Amino acid sequence: MMSFIWFLIIGGLIGWLAGAILGRGVPGGIIGNIIAGIIGAWIGGKLLGEWGWRVSDFYVFPALIGSLIFVFIVSIILRSMRR
Repeated sequence: MMSFIWFLIIGGLIGWLAGAILGRGVPGGIIGNIIAGIIGAWIGGKLLGEWGWRVSDFYVFPALIGSLIFVFIVSIILRSMRR
């Protein structure tokens, strides 16, 4: 149970950091950040593999890069829907 909680916390931090780096927030607040972090970790793992620091089943660098990609794509889609 504790590993699942750490999984959510680290996913949320990675999603928040990606949004902060890009200057674009993820809709949904904390839940959106967790989702962005988890999906970003999956994307980064598929693109870059497993390397770097590992924290609670997340490889930090691939997860952050994948989250940056995910947040960027989501922000482009949301911007195009508002027009």
